[in-house]
Amino acid sequence: MPEHYFSADPNVPFERESFEVELWGHRLTLDSGSGVFSRGHLDHATAVLFRELEPPPQGQFLDLGCGYGVIGLALARAVPLANVTAVDVNERAILLANDNARAAGLAPRFVACLPEQVPSDQVFDEIWSNPPIRIGKEELHDLLLTWLPRLAPGGRMVMVVGKFLGADSLQRWLGEQGWPTTRLASHKGFRVLETRRG
Repeated sequence: MPEHYFSADPNVPFERESFEVELWGHRLTLDSGSGVFSRGHLDHATAVLFRELEPPPQGQFLDLGCGYGVIGLALARAVPLANVTAVDVNERAILLANDNARAAGLAPRFVACLPEQVPSDQVFDEIWSNPPIRIGKEELHDLLLTWLPRLAPGGRMVMVVGKFLGADSLQRWLGEQGWPTTRLASHKGFRVLETRRG
């Protein structure tokens, strides 16, 4: 399994690679890097998430498994009233995400950190994620059940998951755990799922 999915300190030389991407009509210049998911380009799954969903009007957002911050930074750029917390276990990802926020002038409203650094009483209107499926089913289930209860009443989580990586079984499993989940879209082998808190 690639270390960048879970390692807090990948043992590979750290090299940055910048690229530009336009999301929801806003251009972002992002630094990616070795040991962090999707170096040098926007991955297909995340591209589907942006293609199929519009940015919410406002709120407190969580970018779960943020990598170098593309989802959370796009939310902060597109939603002037948004405040975004981004979490990852990979310290290189956190460094890159915070550097990208500063470079984009979004640092006051975007903060990336380790999961344990998020205040225990903080709740979110929305959670956005391209979750790290390859960490394994049990670990993924634990991750989701840790963060879904942090949704505010009426809040939602949206995530993109490959059909071939178990999107449909994950949708069923979430429903069985008391988290009703619907498929919002399907495109090029990826499902966009929405889980709402009552």
